[in-house]
Amino acid sequence: MAILLTSLTLVVALGLAYRPLGDYIARIYTGQRDLAIERGTYRLIGVDPRSAQTWQAYLRSVLLFSFVGVVFVYALLRLQAVLPYSLGLDAPSEALSFNTAVSFVTNTNWQSYGGESTLGYTAQFAALTVQNFVSAAVGIAVAVALVRGFAYRRSGVIGNFWVDLVRGTYRLLLPFSIIAAVVLLAGGVIQNLNGFTDATTLTGAAQSIPGGPVASQEAIKLLGTNGGGIFNVNSAHPFENPTPWTNLLEIFLMLVIPFSLPRAFGRIVGDDRQGYTILGVMGAIFVASAALLTWAELTAAGTAPTLAGGAMEGKEVRFGIFGSTLFGTTSTLTSTGAVNSMHDSYTALGGMMPMINMMLGEIAPGGVGSGLYGMLILAVIAVFVGGLLIGRTPEYLGKKIGPREIKLASLYILVTPTLVLAGTALSFALPGIREDVENTSILNPGVHGFSEVLYAFTSAANNNGSAFAGLTANTAWFNTALAVAMLLGRFLPIVFVLALAGSLAAQDAVPSTAGTLPTHRPQFAGLLAGVAVIVTALTYFPVLTLGPLAEGLVR
Repeated sequence: MAILLTSLTLVVALGLAYRPLGDYIARIYTGQRDLAIERGTYRLIGVDPRSAQTWQAYLRSVLLFSFVGVVFVYALLRLQAVLPYSLGLDAPSEALSFNTAVSFVTNTNWQSYGGESTLGYTAQFAALTVQNFVSAAVGIAVAVALVRGFAYRRSGVIGNFWVDLVRGTYRLLLPFSIIAAVVLLAGGVIQNLNGFTDATTLTGAAQSIPGGPVASQEAIKLLGTNGGGIFNVNSAHPFENPTPWTNLLEIFLMLVIPFSLPRAFGRIVGDDRQGYTILGVMGAIFVASAALLTWAELTAAGTAPTLAGGAMEGKEVRFGIFGSTLFGTTSTLTSTGAVNSMHDSYTALGGMMPMINMMLGEIAPGGVGSGLYGMLILAVIAVFVGGLLIGRTPEYLGKKIGPREIKLASLYILVTPTLVLAGTALSFALPGIREDVENTSILNPGVHGFSEVLYAFTSAANNNGSAFAGLTANTAWFNTALAVAMLLGRFLPIVFVLALAGSLAAQDAVPSTAGTLPTHRPQFAGLLAGVAVIVTALTYFPVLTLGPLAEGLVR
């Protein structure tokens, strides 16, 4: 009954938000009027808001802004010792600072450190929280640029990145995160600058209790599908996620924008049915993933799981199994990476599900922006496959899908598997690195240790940020290799997405005929879901047999 009630509440809340929020997002990126604060920002950065950009110029703006972000965050982290509210903490090492800067700028939020024991408050809110806003805004901007590619006719431009960035931050992320932070405060999430409070427990032991500006960072970490928390145990900490209802609220915050973006997509291209199709595929994959993960944890074999009613290791009693698996599914399907339970403690097959969620490309519903453009890339592939089946030149939303478009979509799909498999392979193939990984980084030897490394590179390349916590990643190899995976996993796909947007925007509309493949019907939705699953299965099945599948069969 609790599972049914929780699921129903979440579905109803998302359903109520879908239309108004999706319509609001569409108006943000199609409206011509600028707010006063936006006009001031444009003057400050020297941008003409009425000047549209080609895809090349749009890409240069994305890369320049992100490069400056990495430098800024790195500098703040390295200067932490002299910053106010540093809590007496030293600056992180060069490698860890670089990894962290890349992580937050790429919307990955991978953390190779314990938050409360490594970073002071200024570094948290001036460096990391700021990037939580703008990295999410970048993802939405790129998605909107691709949607414009489908909507525009014979256009050499796809919008203005700086306008999209500013509007997404000021009109969407900032006001909604303020509301979310207030609600979280009412639910018991802390917000202070108190530092550490020394206390004596009932048994007479000394304890140091951390504080921090948690509610403000928690709100945008979830709403922007970022994931980086102030505390080492993330949303499992009672200061970040105190009760079952705040847990459900945090799940809702992760899902609400990604699940509303298909509505915005439909409104911008002028066909709401297209948005419903994308939404249906996202929802179906999400439900299937959550059901499989919950089943794996509820039916775990062994004396302890049987007595507890399921595999409770690594899970908070206040959330239970379903509250943990629903959160884990949401986190890894949205590219958030936040956790309220330890994925490393899941059963072998249960731990495989978050991995598969990320391997799918986190498209159901995916991160803010990245989920939509990932699903649209798969839609291009699905249309191409469908066109071959009916013997016609494939078309999607009135645009022909030719060799250039298919090449760009294919390159997009190939990037992350290449990074995941290459990073994992190099970790075990290079002699000096392998010895360090096996003897220093991996807590659990054997196939589970392999799964820990595979999970790390899957998380980094897909810009998720969650981890199998048995892996010690604060080493020279992992700090560098995972940073490279995060950079390439974020920006190479963006290159292909924006190039595709430019190619589509330059085309004229192709009139629909009797032979045009309908892309708003259940048949196409099934084809799209099948393409997403089959591409992942063919790519990752061999490596999964070496890790979680092998571990599951052994047990």
